[in-house]
Amino acid sequence: MENWKNVVLDEPGMWPTEGLVSLEPAHVDARGTIQSLVNFPMKNLSLITSKKGSVRSNHYHVTDWHYMYVLAGSFDYFYRPTGTDSQPSVIRVNAGEMVFTPPMEDHATVFLEDTSLLAMSRNPRDQVAYEADVRRVVLVNPDSIA
Repeated sequence: MENWKNVVLDEPGMWPTEGLVSLEPAHVDARGTIQSLVNFPMKNLSLITSKKGSVRSNHYHVTDWHYMYVLAGSFDYFYRPTGTDSQPSVIRVNAGEMVFTPPMEDHATVFLEDTSLLAMSRNPRDQVAYEADVRRVVLVNPDSIA
């Protein structure tokens, strides 16, 4: 069963073209709602919690991509093309919103409040696979966060 980790399920033309992802309209009836988040092949779904003021990411992925959907809380998402020294762009991502990170994009998240999010990724998230694909950068210095 380990071979499934090496199967590529997508190609770049299938990815969102903007960082902040527009969600499809939810299905609503008397029972409640169903909001589709990712109608797309993926290999991992993770629940991530982060404390207010914490910094995560500060890296890029060589082949992996991921969506991040905020269940509760908010964060600032900093990003720029890998290999550039340009100032990063920033998007504020709030509860009910989702952002997409393609491969080869430096990115960092700064949590504005205690936050829970779902991360859905192309690659498996066991530690060996993850570490083989990630490269660390310092896009946001954690010491600069007040």
